[in-house]
Amino acid sequence: MVLVKILGGIDLLSAIVFLLLIFGMTPFLQLILFCAGILFLKGLMIFTGEIPLSIIDIFSSVILILSIFFVLQPLFLWIPAFLLMAKGIVSFM
Repeated sequence: MVLVKILGGIDLLSAIVFLLLIFGMTPFLQLILFCAGILFLKGLMIFTGEIPLSIIDIFSSVILILSIFFVLQPLFLWIPAFLLMAKGIVSFM
């Protein structure tokens, strides 16, 4: 139960990083890499059977890594922000 809340908190932190990128604020590089790494590790749960949620995590991780090197269109940042925000809020219910 506590693990679900911790992973939900990581989803919320990652959603906040996406929102910072959307609104033109530059989060620390270490924060972006931390969130991308944790999301990728969470995405490896694809082998346990949670395919849709793991795909969201891997997709978000790739988008975060790409946002370091490129300026992405806002649509590519809004979609994972909303999905991660929803996952994070549901994990606290």
